[in-house]
Amino acid sequence: MNESLHALRLRSALPACLVVCSALLVTGCGSDGGTKGPAAVATPAAPTGVSPTASPDPTDTGARLTDDQVARMSLVKAAKVPWDEAADTALGTVAGSKLVAIELRRYKGGATASPVPSPGSPEWTAEVAGQNGMVHRVLVDGVSGTVLRSQPETDQDADDMRELTDRLTRAQVSPEQAVKTATERKQGTVTDVHLGDEDNTLVWSVDVVNQQDWSKTAFDIDAATGEVLREQVDKG
Repeated sequence: MNESLHALRLRSALPACLVVCSALLVTGCGSDGGTKGPAAVATPAAPTGVSPTASPDPTDTGARLTDDQVARMSLVKAAKVPWDEAADTALGTVAGSKLVAIELRRYKGGATASPVPSPGSPEWTAEVAGQNGMVHRVLVDGVSGTVLRSQPETDQDADDMRELTDRLTRAQVSPEQAVKTATERKQGTVTDVHLGDEDNTLVWSVDVVNQQDWSKTAFDIDAATGEVLREQVDKG
């Protein structure tokens, strides 16, 4: 009777013991709060004081511009007067004159008008020829459009003036037409227009600066026919 009672007690205690052991096993295996599967791999923290490397900004082209491109960008952005307005202003200083050349430059001094622009500000340097072929150099402020100086070139002789008059007469294409031809092929800001000779052919040379990459495209346009003889891109 005593042995039977003892066996009965052991059989009654066995389920409780199994429950306790199972609980201990679950607690020991589930120390991660119940998360099953492989443990997450922690991302190493960056060393103190070191910032992650930033991706390059595709719109930030300034770091890739050459010195010449930066100079063009600065000059073109500073100028407020386009080439044709500056040319009209220069032509207005000499009665009956024709445009020979005009170029956007940095002001280097020599203004006789007031107020005097600051050094380095944009100016249009124009050359216009009177009816006798006498060239006058006219400086036009690239911001205000006012004439800074106008004076004749004193180193011309009679042959020089006669030759220039002949060239202007032979130029059947106007500078405006030459610029229109150039800018139809390459959009941008005109920074130089001048009449010259290339391989014994009278041409209008036109420079156009592209405001996307600040490259410069130089055109030579036949001054008699309007044909494009040369188109050269300078990205430097």
